[in-house]
Amino acid sequence: MLDTHQKNIATFIHLSTFSRFIIPFGNFVGPIVLWAINKDKSEFIDEHGKQAINFQISILLYAVILGTLSVPFFVFKIFNGIDFIDFNGFNNFHINIGKPSPLLYIGGALGALAVIGFIIELVLIVLASLKARDGELYEYPFTINFLK
Repeated sequence: MLDTHQKNIATFIHLSTFSRFIIPFGNFVGPIVLWAINKDKSEFIDEHGKQAINFQISILLYAVILGTLSVPFFVFKIFNGIDFIDFNGFNNFHINIGKPSPLLYIGGALGALAVIGFIIELVLIVLASLKARDGELYEYPFTINFLK
C-alpha cells in the first residue's frame, strides 16, 4: 500500500528535473540524489526514479544527436558566400539580402524540432509527476532504459 510520503517523493523526483533552470545539470543531480536516498524504501519510488533518470539521459542523447546534425548546416551556410545580408556602412547606405541556402532551412527546421522537443519534454515531466502524485506508474515515451 502506497502512503502519501512515497507518492510525494516520487513526485519530487520528477519535478526535481526542473532544477536545471537554477543548477547546472540539476536535471540529473536532483533525481539521482532523491532516488539514491529513497530507492530502498519503496519499489514505487525506485521505479519512478529509474524512469526519471532514464528519460533525462535519453533527452541528453537526443539533444546531442540533434545538435550534431544541425550545427553543420549553419556552418556550411556561414562559409558559403556570406552575402545573406550585406551592409556597406553609412556613407553609401546599401543593404543586400541574398537568397538563403536550403542548408539554412534544414538547420532551422532541426532547430525548430529541438524547441518542440523541449516543450514536449516539459509536458511529459508534468504528466509523470501528476501520475506519481496519484500513485500510478508512468513510463516516459521514447526512453532508453539505461537503468533497469
